[in-house]
Amino acid sequence: MQASTEQESAGGGLRDRLVDTGVALVDTEGAGALSLREIARRAGVSHGAPRRYFPTHLELLSAIARRGFADLGAQVTKALSDGRDGPRAQLADLSRVYLAFARQHRGMYELMFRHDLLESGTLGLRETSLPLFRLLAELVAEARPDVRPVVVAGALWANLHGVAQLWGWGSLQLAVGGDDIEPLLTSVLDAHLGPVAR
Repeated sequence: MQASTEQESAGGGLRDRLVDTGVALVDTEGAGALSLREIARRAGVSHGAPRRYFPTHLELLSAIARRGFADLGAQVTKALSDGRDGPRAQLADLSRVYLAFARQHRGMYELMFRHDLLESGTLGLRETSLPLFRLLAELVAEARPDVRPVVVAGALWANLHGVAQLWGWGSLQLAVGGDDIEPLLTSVLDAHLGPVAR
């Protein structure tokens, strides 16, 4: 039965099913649960089946992380097309999407920024996270024509990433004494873009 399921799926569907299974698993149980064996078990195939499409564990993890970057990119695109005008407002919208994604998809977010994946070259960093960073830098350039946009965008991204991580661990809520992330976001944007003129 299992062998026939694998044969039926081998026409390209099995690869997608393995990635789909990994995406669901990382969302429910976190990045630590993403073993080849567990993904194969949940996909209903033999533990050796993933090796046909993903010779290494890192390659499967990279395919799963790519889905996360694609999802985050789609959410940012939607927010900016549905959102407000002006680079500062768009930077705020992009930042909200980024922080919400990190909260709602904790396991995926952690997987997407794993150093071993990023350094291995299997993730294709240029095709995944750099387009989002370029968009961030373009908006910074519009909002702050007086600065080197890639440097300020880098600092802004690092700040957002730190907020996302510390919020996910519960540290920031404890430190600032509240559960509202919006004042933190305002402070981050003010720090890198300057306060909004009143």
